[in-house]
Amino acid sequence: MRKARISRKTAETEISVEIDLDGSGAYDNQTGVGFFDHMLDQLARHALIDMKVRAAGDLHIDDHHTVEDTGIALGQALREAMGDKRGIRRYGECHLPMDEAQVRCALDLSGRAFLVWNVEFPTPKIGTFDTELVREFFTALAGNGGITLHVDRLHGFNSHHIAEAAFKAVARALRDALEVDPRKADAIPSTKGAL
Repeated sequence: MRKARISRKTAETEISVEIDLDGSGAYDNQTGVGFFDHMLDQLARHALIDMKVRAAGDLHIDDHHTVEDTGIALGQALREAMGDKRGIRRYGECHLPMDEAQVRCALDLSGRAFLVWNVEFPTPKIGTFDTELVREFFTALAGNGGITLHVDRLHGFNSHHIAEAAFKAVARALRDALEVDPRKADAIPSTKGAL
C-alpha cells in the first residue's frame, strides 16, 4: 500500500495532499493557481501517481507560498509513500520533447536531497504565473522527498512548453524510479541496505 496523506498548515497556506504511487495517473488538483494545477495534473498523469491536492494560500500576495508549500507537502507524501523503498528501481531518467522544447531529467530516490537546475525561461511569466516558481516547486519537492534531482533545458523558446516539458520529464523519471523491479522486489536498492 504505497499511499500517503499529508496535511500542512501555516499562517500562509493550508495544503492537503493524497497520493497513491501504484495508481493510474488520476488527478484532482485545486490550488487556486490555474497554470500550477495544469502542471500538477501533468505530473500525476505521466508518473502514473494518483494525486489529489487541495491548497488555500495567500494568493492576494502572490503564488509563491502556495506553490512552494505544495512542493513541500508533495515531497513529504512521496517520502512517506515510498516507505523503506524496498523493491523500487530507484533511478529514473527522461528526455522529454514538447514541440521546440526539450528537457532532460535524471533523478535518484536516494534520500539525499539535491537539486541541479539548468532551466532558463525566456519570459518572466506564463500568463500570470511567475516562471521562477517552477524552480521553487522542484526545490521544495526534492528537499522534502529526499530526491537527487537534475533538470536541464536542452532546447526551447516558449516558456509554457519549457515548464510543461520539465514537469513531464520529472514525472516520467519518477515513474521509472518508483516502479518495482521484479528481479529485486524484496531488496533495498543499495549496497548499504538502507536508503
